[in-house]
Amino acid sequence: MAATKTATKKTKEDSETPLMKQYNTIKAKYPDALLLFRVGDFYETFGQDAVKASAILGIILTKRANGSASHIELAGFPHHSLDTYLPKLVRAGHRVAICDQLEDPKLTKTIVKRGVTELVTPGVSYNDKTLDHKNNNFLASIFLDSTNTKAGVSFLDVSTGEYYVAQGSVDYVDKLLQSFRPSEVLFQKNKRKIFTEIFGEQFYTYGLDDWTFTPEFGTETLLKHFETNSLKGFGIDNLENGVIAAGAALHYLADTAHDKVKHIAAISRIEEEKYVWLDRFTIRNLELFGSANENAKTLLNVIDHTVSPMGSRMLKRWLALPLKEKAPICERHDVVAFFLKNEKAAETILNHISQMGDMERIASKISTGRISPKEVVQVKKALGTLAPIKAILSDAELPSLKKIAEQLNPCLGIIEKIEKEIMPDPPFMVSKGNVIASGVSVELDELRMIAFSGKDYLTQIQQRESERTGIPSLKIAFNNVFGYYLEVTHAHKDKVPTDWHRKQTLTNAERYITPELKEYEEKILGAEEKILALETKLFNDLLIFLTDYIVPIQLNASLIARLDCLLSFAAIAQTYNYVRPHINDDFVLDIKEGRHAVIEQQLPIGEEYVANNVYLDNEQQQIIIITGPNMAGKSALLRQTALIVLLAQIGCYVPAKHAEIGLVDKIFTRVGASDNISSGESTFMVEMNETASILNNLSDRSLILLDEIGRGTSTYDGISIAWAIVEHLHEHKSAKAKTLFATHYHELNELTNTLKE
Repeated sequence: MAATKTATKKTKEDSETPLMKQYNTIKAKYPDALLLFRVGDFYETFGQDAVKASAILGIILTKRANGSASHIELAGFPHHSLDTYLPKLVRAGHRVAICDQLEDPKLTKTIVKRGVTELVTPGVSYNDKTLDHKNNNFLASIFLDSTNTKAGVSFLDVSTGEYYVAQGSVDYVDKLLQSFRPSEVLFQKNKRKIFTEIFGEQFYTYGLDDWTFTPEFGTETLLKHFETNSLKGFGIDNLENGVIAAGAALHYLADTAHDKVKHIAAISRIEEEKYVWLDRFTIRNLELFGSANENAKTLLNVIDHTVSPMGSRMLKRWLALPLKEKAPICERHDVVAFFLKNEKAAETILNHISQMGDMERIASKISTGRISPKEVVQVKKALGTLAPIKAILSDAELPSLKKIAEQLNPCLGIIEKIEKEIMPDPPFMVSKGNVIASGVSVELDELRMIAFSGKDYLTQIQQRESERTGIPSLKIAFNNVFGYYLEVTHAHKDKVPTDWHRKQTLTNAERYITPELKEYEEKILGAEEKILALETKLFNDLLIFLTDYIVPIQLNASLIARLDCLLSFAAIAQTYNYVRPHINDDFVLDIKEGRHAVIEQQLPIGEEYVANNVYLDNEQQQIIIITGPNMAGKSALLRQTALIVLLAQIGCYVPAKHAEIGLVDKIFTRVGASDNISSGESTFMVEMNETASILNNLSDRSLILLDEIGRGTSTYDGISIAWAIVEHLHEHKSAKAKTLFATHYHELNELTNTLKE
């Protein structure tokens, strides 16, 4: 029986075509990826990959013979359409392995050598059509320790070179995941169930083997990449769990054939103690980045008036990580005040920033060799805008702006070299030619003279031979079969000289070649090939030169992004009538005539938002009970208070007449009714879990917003729960957290008589 099975298997393998044998060998190395297999001018998919691709891309599914044994499904598209189809496959949640021909088919007599040149995943992509220019495309990596209560996390955007690391409780890591919103999350393969229980199923995930998540491997990987002997310079040497996660992310890049990563030049620590705590419920309830309601505006929609992609991405990070230290917050407010006072300077800087394009992602393209000639010219234009910005900032009477001016590097060497070596308006692809400017290479100029003065030379031959033979209708043309030829109508064929060689007879004419034409043909065709090879070499030499400037370009991009964010804050302050908040170290929150930043922008024209006053402190008025009917504005008041605090602590002006804000370190919200049926949690259970999370993480600088606590159960039980929570918050020994409590239970007003101090 065994012998029979072996024989059957051998027969099947022998019946496969050489192409399908090669395909199956490569596919076996990437079983969980959709394989795009280059065959001639097409990328083909086979079998189940073809079934999936045809459904996602809307392309025709056919069958082809796989040797004598069977047929296999087939679906493909032209290779030049890769940028059109690849993003659709990635957005559909597929890992895509791109298998290219590694040698010229003309130079081999056997099957063309092929191999995977890139593995594109939702979290690892350079493709402009896949990426959203206003959003980072973060690859997250999470390491859970043996207790599953502590974790390390890293966030890496290979398209910009940004690389962050942190560690802490699983709740803290979960908060970061909600804030950074990665496109893909790596985790330990053997902890899939635990990972899902802790972080849910909303992320695209990929499991890696355990050996990639070890301290030794993580440290070695980072040290090798950054070419250092220690991680102390990055301030992460004591973050063991974070380093493990970061090492796994770098390994994943290598594993997906992304080995040109020089643009990942640094790694930054996310320090928990520097940023306001926003848990997943708060981020969701305040609708900072997204809303469950269709077409609803978010806070980000309202405040994002940035004009550059890197500015828009930085603003999201600022909103996700509000500051809780007074000095950096006030520094941002000072810059906003400067731009409001100096409108002409602000407008000039903004105009220059709007012309820069995406400096961060272009720097990454330089590193990977994916930058087009047109984008190289954009680098020159972007760097050219820095000098006037630098001059304006240098004259500003503000230390923080002077510091930015000092750090900006116009990279004059790059500007000069690109100006000298690249055509002013080159094509997107080097293969299209006319990329390198005249005067860069004597050899290139000579070859161009041969190739592009061809029309004049051919005209001379035509005129000379026409006069010599007396054939007035003589033509010179070209085809792919036998190159350049002379065409003579039958009426004049008796005038053809003996040194012409007939190649083709047509109905009305005959075609001839001459030694002179063949010599010219070899020269011109050889020149075109040499021109392409030489232009490609010179362009690649330029990219090698630019590679040394990646770090300064990235620093420029970061500084410009910062200016863009602060200019955006100035714009909304002026447009929406925001005021500068007074930030201090007290425990008082005093807002006069505050407004909801988002709701006021959605009101009908002519209708004004009804402003509200809110005063909270830790001694006299720690808790406010807000009662009233539905649609009275209770929830709006809660949210607007949190948004004003949040805006103030990211460095923005706020929608109010006056705002005095004692620094807040945590914002908690419990708003609205929701369930989690898929995990077996009712509305009441979700409500209690979220409330417990708040009560277990209080501090004396926390701001708590509770809306309709206790509505998920019976009235009597609900009132009891709400009453007990208010008592707990008021009587807490160490954390007198400022609290707004909206409720339908007017009975809670009785607490003012029992909780007087």
